[in-house]
Amino acid sequence: MLRARDIPNVISVLRILLVLPVIHLLLHQEFRLAMLLFFVAGVSDALDGFLARQFGWRSRLGGILDPLADKFLLISVFVCLAWLDALPWWLVGLVVLRDLVIVGGALAYHLTVERLEAEPTLISKLNTALQILLALLVVYDLGFEPVPGWILQGLLWAVSFTLVASGLDYVLEWSRRAAARKRP
Repeated sequence: MLRARDIPNVISVLRILLVLPVIHLLLHQEFRLAMLLFFVAGVSDALDGFLARQFGWRSRLGGILDPLADKFLLISVFVCLAWLDALPWWLVGLVVLRDLVIVGGALAYHLTVERLEAEPTLISKLNTALQILLALLVVYDLGFEPVPGWILQGLLWAVSFTLVASGLDYVLEWSRRAAARKRP
């Protein structure tokens, strides 16, 4: 039975289900509709986070579903945009590599040190926001009107920098925490 406190998790699942239509629309160059669904996904992300915080409806499942939905959507959109030659493949590789490092590190910490309560860092939140902005502007550039190249290039490099910085930040922070927990 669905309870009110389950609403954020239901929203996250719906956001995951939006990934396939977004991929389909991007690959069929239906950029306007793809952008609309991408926007809906962004609003749903803000909404589920707001509900979880405002009403205390946080859950371990929600802590997994929410970032998973974000990753599925962003990685899928980046892959589609690279397939369409609108983003470089090396950026997609960097996005995937960072996420693998974070997931691998979180799993290793959880299995060898203690139960991990994952909280995104400030640089990670900035990176996610920049990734979303870059994806939106690239889709806007493809489907509506051209975005100045210097804006897209600047954003591409900002995303690259924050990808590396946030990945290193997670590795250093979890390493520090693990070392502190293992001291006698």
